[in-house]
Amino acid sequence: MRHLLSLPRLASRAFGTTVRQMKNKVPDCQKVFLEDNGLPVHLKGGTTDVLMYRLTMAITVAGTGFSLYWLLFASFPKSKA
Repeated sequence: MRHLLSLPRLASRAFGTTVRQMKNKVPDCQKVFLEDNGLPVHLKGGTTDVLMYRLTMAITVAGTGFSLYWLLFASFPKSKA
């Protein structure tokens, strides 16, 4: 029961005693994404964005080709020879 009664005191001390000054990084990121360099937004993040985009496109094309192959394979009847 004592632990429950001391909880508000601990919570106020935890939030009130330490102050960390953190630099706001949002304006820096906004500058990168708002500059007009001809790139689409989904590629402005750098090398990782380009690699993820290309990997996604490769998986999409491979999956579409695989699906079309099996659709074509299933559309022709098997010969009973």
